[in-house]
Amino acid sequence: LENSGCKALKEGVLEKRSDGLLQLWKKKCCILTEEGLLLIPPKQLQQQQQQQQPGQGTAEPSQPSGPTVASLEPPVKLKELHFSNMKTVDCVERKGKYMYFTVVMTEGKEIDFRCPQDQGWNAEITLQMVQYKNRQAILAVKS
Repeated sequence: LENSGCKALKEGVLEKRSDGLLQLWKKKCCILTEEGLLLIPPKQLQQQQQQQQPGQGTAEPSQPSGPTVASLEPPVKLKELHFSNMKTVDCVERKGKYMYFTVVMTEGKEIDFRCPQDQGWNAEITLQMVQYKNRQAILAVKS
């Protein structure tokens, strides 16, 4: 993430409703950046962190082998919801301990999320999306 120049503004766990027939809620590790929302299955994030940790505590000679080991791993199944493809965040509803909201993409796809009420993910995503769209509008006017 740091390599691409994106700064993590908020990190945590969101539950995403699956597209399948049962529409189960699945936990996703989420990273909010200035460009969009990254979704990573929690198991893959844990595996990645566990594989990185052994190389950190050892002496320098073993570090060059780290990148080759990492390149042999299957790539992390990362889903990016880029703000340029996002239309709006709506259908905010409080039920019990959860806040439910829907991210609507420009092609019309709706993605349902829920999180504990006190985390404010929907507001953070909306704010960052508006700031992104404003930056794009300013760039369009300048060019």
